[in-house]
Amino acid sequence: MKKLVLIVPAVLFVSATVFAQNDSASLTRDTLPFQQPEKKEKPGEVYKLNLGADIPITAIGTGWSLYAFSKIYDKDPSDPETISGLNKSNVNGFDRWGIRPYNKKVDQLSYIPFYASMPMPVFFLFDKRMRQDFFKLSFLYLEAMSVTGILYTGSSYLTNRYRPYVYSEETPMDYRTRGGGKNSFYAGHVALVATSTFFFAQVWADYHPDSKAKWVFYSVAGAATAYTGYMRHRGGLHFPSDILLGTVQGTLTGLLVPRLHRTKWIKNPNFTILPFTGQSHGLAVLYKL
Repeated sequence: MKKLVLIVPAVLFVSATVFAQNDSASLTRDTLPFQQPEKKEKPGEVYKLNLGADIPITAIGTGWSLYAFSKIYDKDPSDPETISGLNKSNVNGFDRWGIRPYNKKVDQLSYIPFYASMPMPVFFLFDKRMRQDFFKLSFLYLEAMSVTGILYTGSSYLTNRYRPYVYSEETPMDYRTRGGGKNSFYAGHVALVATSTFFFAQVWADYHPDSKAKWVFYSVAGAATAYTGYMRHRGGLHFPSDILLGTVQGTLTGLLVPRLHRTKWIKNPNFTILPFTGQSHGLAVLYKL
């Protein structure tokens, strides 16, 4: 029986062109996968944790995000000469129309869906079925948010893309030179709102597959994400491509994390996810053909 092995890095960084590191086709001799105990599926269980993979992913993602957040919001300020020398024509045509002055009021309004969506696990308590799995769902939520956190903070940590308002002469110079003005890539608020809201919508749909209300939650998730993206654009905080990337990444993470933990996937003997360590570190995804 053949094995198809795909290596997925534990630490992924998003750039203008999506790329992956350590994409070797097979595990090397000195690569040691962590062992994970087998668990029996409980009757009616919707999701099943794979602790051998879930704990390292969540721990690494959370740890890195906490570290990187302190760095990306503490970047060195730019000097006025550099800012004055910025040329709008150097911004690609797709993003150039997004250049606009900083709007503090709009910036503050963009935080409404952000703050509202962060305590999403609380809403699990209002549903009888989901309440029974509150701790499991809360852990999966943390895992999803940590994945988005490591992608967003990693990209912002490694890049210094000026925000749209930095290119606008209508923005006060003391604000244009701030270190935070180099955090345009990519839209983290949008990505986090999308991850949180679409995660809840997907979980609701999996626990209530026959309920028409699931489309309400998907619609709310889409509306909250779109509103956040629009306000971040209007406030001069992100270029359209930054917002688009944040929307796609956050939505996919919010949907895929619960989907990949469905019992029909986890209990499939042909499908295995294992973290590995050795010369490189990451996840090994194995599917027997």
